[in-house]
Amino acid sequence: MDLLGHSLIAGQRATGGPIFHAVNPATATRLEPDFHEATPLAVDQAMAAAEKAFPTYAACSAERRAALLEAIATAIEALGEPLLQRAHAETGLPLARLTGERARTCTQLRLFAQVVREGSWVDARIDPALPDRQPLPRSDLRLMLRPLGPVVVFGASNFPLAFSVAGGDTASALAAGCSVVVKAHPAHPGTSEMVGSAITRALQECDLPPGIFSLVHGGAAVGVALVKHAATAAVGFTGSHRAGRALFDAAAARARPIPVFAEMSSLNPLFLLPGALRDRAGELVRGLTASFTLGVGQFCTKPGIVFAVQGPELDSFVQLLAPSVQSTKCATMLTPDIGAAFANSLAKIVALPGIKLLATAPGAPDDRKSEGQPSVALTSGEYFLAHPELAVEVFGPFTLVVAVRSIEEMTACAQHLDGQLTATVHGLPAELAPAGPLLAELEQKAGRLIINGFPTGVEVCPAMNHGGPYPATTDTRFTSVGTAALLRFARPVCFQDFPDELLPPELQNTNPRQIMRLVNGALTRNPL
Repeated sequence: MDLLGHSLIAGQRATGGPIFHAVNPATATRLEPDFHEATPLAVDQAMAAAEKAFPTYAACSAERRAALLEAIATAIEALGEPLLQRAHAETGLPLARLTGERARTCTQLRLFAQVVREGSWVDARIDPALPDRQPLPRSDLRLMLRPLGPVVVFGASNFPLAFSVAGGDTASALAAGCSVVVKAHPAHPGTSEMVGSAITRALQECDLPPGIFSLVHGGAAVGVALVKHAATAAVGFTGSHRAGRALFDAAAARARPIPVFAEMSSLNPLFLLPGALRDRAGELVRGLTASFTLGVGQFCTKPGIVFAVQGPELDSFVQLLAPSVQSTKCATMLTPDIGAAFANSLAKIVALPGIKLLATAPGAPDDRKSEGQPSVALTSGEYFLAHPELAVEVFGPFTLVVAVRSIEEMTACAQHLDGQLTATVHGLPAELAPAGPLLAELEQKAGRLIINGFPTGVEVCPAMNHGGPYPATTDTRFTSVGTAALLRFARPVCFQDFPDELLPPELQNTNPRQIMRLVNGALTRNPL
């Protein structure tokens, strides 16, 4: 398809606004065409269309919502190789990685369609009337989750497909019955336009209101305008702590505050117990190197810090880790700005007097190709505890090994950490049980706990949690990956003493959708 560089407002192209361009990070060359930032009028039109379409879409049957999600997946697949080529040009990500990401994007759309069709996600609860109860009768009470309203979604830089225009936030919001306005990430506007056009075509095929989806281009000002718009009911964001916090603050400052579900920053610490270091050093080195350099260290679950007890086991591990990192290569990062930020952050850390640079990938990174240089450094637990700046994420292929004096100091370091998406412990069976205090501390710090594995690779499934305490996210109660992600965009509504015919099908006596419901405190699919 030909790219036009316009925002898509309820199926119509919006012109005007300042011009910007995508840049190929591997060549530092400008990509065509011109892209136009959304004007304030276009932002207002997008939100007004979403607000108008929301009641109609919220009232749609589960089957129509599911069919839309499947149609979007099919339309994305129909874009074929040109979508992958454009994403490759805009992000520098390998075609093989982008092929897998496209598959994940379409798989999660179809998974949400299954969840919507089955229907039990609405958490229907029924407490029938008790007219003869003493001393007071009980009304008929029926509760279920209902769509929240128009949702603003921000595309992520590091996943141009799976966390972007048709990514998990959009898929889960549409599944919940919400209209969606996406702010495309300015680093991959062409990829965003292609996917946005696919969603628009899917809406047409499904004969649904075009205002259910809009795509706007722009920078920080456009993003803040979307968050502040009176029609916006919730926000989904994946990106930096600085940007996520700015959106969160803007939403909280509104006359009517709204929830912001922002996934922002995580070190994803690894804790290596002595027995595991002794018996599995080579395996741990291979796994760690692969994990922290995967995608040039630009995964939100990259392990950015490793804690281990001083001793010969750690010495052997470090001796193996250095050549493992030296066997890696510099590689192109997502944007020139991200590459420069990584180089700057890395230089500041290794310049600290208590930090020893252990190894880097060979050769100097090529700034013209926005390259990041895989690197690993070493410090002590005492130095780490005294320098809070070491507990801040470095976005890119870097990890810091922290040598602690004991398991107790390791636990103290865990207490020193902010909220995390993940926390991992490697240990032998005999040493995991005594590590109970460490595991208990990590349960308070992270949304996903891992034993003898690595955090990169987030499965899209019902049991996955991709969330955690602040600053990993702004709301630790929810996940942005997996089927539970749609709970972010729904709210409970209780219907009291409603005639059966006025109730949503999920709450009617006959249970026409045959979903699982909590009736008088017991789960059942039976009718009343």
